Amino acid sequence: MNDPMKILVAEDDATSLFMLQSLLEKWGYETVALSDGVEALSVLNGEDPPFLAILDWMLPGLSGPEICRRLRMGEEARKGRPYQYIIMLTVKGEKENVVAGLDAGADDYVTKPFDSQELQMRIKVGERILLLQEQLRKAALYDALTGLPNRRAVIDGLEGEFARSERSGESFAIALLDLDHFKEVNDRYGHLTGDSVLAESARRIRSAVRSYDLVGRYGGEEFLLVFPGLKGDDALRICERVCSVIEKKPFFPVPQQGSGTPFTVTASLGICEWNPSSSGPDEMLMGADQALYRAKRKGRNAVCL
Repeated sequence: MNDPMKILVAEDDATSLFMLQSLLEKWGYETVALSDGVEALSVLNGEDPPFLAILDWMLPGLSGPEICRRLRMGEEARKGRPYQYIIMLTVKGEKENVVAGLDAGADDYVTKPFDSQELQMRIKVGERILLLQEQLRKAALYDALTGLPNRRAVIDGLEGEFARSERSGESFAIALLDLDHFKEVNDRYGHLTGDSVLAESARRIRSAVRSYDLVGRYGGEEFLLVFPGLKGDDALRICERVCSVIEKKPFFPVPQQGSGTPFTVTASLGICEWNPSSSGPDEMLMGADQALYRAKRKGRNAVCL
């Protein structure tokens, strides 16, 4: 069963706030009820935020439109995070408020005193739009074949980790992984089998790393792994485990393709550790690529730091 949607309600009138909260909970939603605009913005920008909010026009600290404006201005800095849908509450007949609220970034509005059935339907419209937005977000950030973050998303993750290390001084490491002789798999068994190998390899890589490590498809048969908080030697041990997991079990041709005989796939990995003198993520990627080249020169099925 899916968890109930969390909705933030910001309304400075205690009676209206209680009524809105009661209605939403009756309809099965989880609520965050606030009477202050600054608090509302803080919650919407925080960890595990609500992705649908109902904001009154007039609030202490920050008005509803100002909350919308600041949220929309900050969306670029929060790229990759799901969209937040805003319904503005405004007094009936104040058309200029409706226009100003929508211009500030609100998605919809409800006039006060509101009709509960209309509010419920407008929330459902918001849910449908959020679902579509999430589907588009995933399509833009995830690789359809492997289910892993795509090149754009995994590089965004690397850039974020690099920025954190610059602030904190804590080390991290990355690895580039290449499936050895992958072209031969495609040539001998066909591209359907090649796709199957990529998808299964992604599952095996994911199973061998820590739950909070980032694994993404970097391109073709290459994967990028990001290890927060690890030095190179620690990343080396995980990468050796990845090598073993990929090689340990045979792969099988897709039915009606190739000989039907199980075959083995191996991987080579090159690791680069962050250091304070690193100029940026591109330098780390170059270092990992050079280490990967050394692993290939060693005969493949190897890890180099």
